[in-house]
Amino acid sequence: MFDMKNLTKLKKLDENAPATMKAFWAFNAELFKDGAIDVLHKQLIAVAVALTTQCPYCIEIHIKDARRAGATEKMLTEAAMVAEAMRANATVTHASHLFKE
Repeated sequence: MFDMKNLTKLKKLDENAPATMKAFWAFNAELFKDGAIDVLHKQLIAVAVALTTQCPYCIEIHIKDARRAGATEKMLTEAAMVAEAMRANATVTHASHLFKE
């Protein structure tokens, strides 16, 4: 199912919902500009979120963009470990539901 070529089909969304998709693409472009958080750190956040949501397209795109923004292997590794910790923490804290009062 995963094939980066599938992303070319996103143009169908542009064709079928032009105003909505124009707004989406503008939002996405604006979001990944330098702001209070620089592009490198935004991309590291995106990598961590992509790993957590397990979207292969997002993982590939944001790792590439993070590297382009200057991310090192160590930075990407730490972002991955933060993502892992968040998933593990969620599992542990949700385990509190196992116990009855």
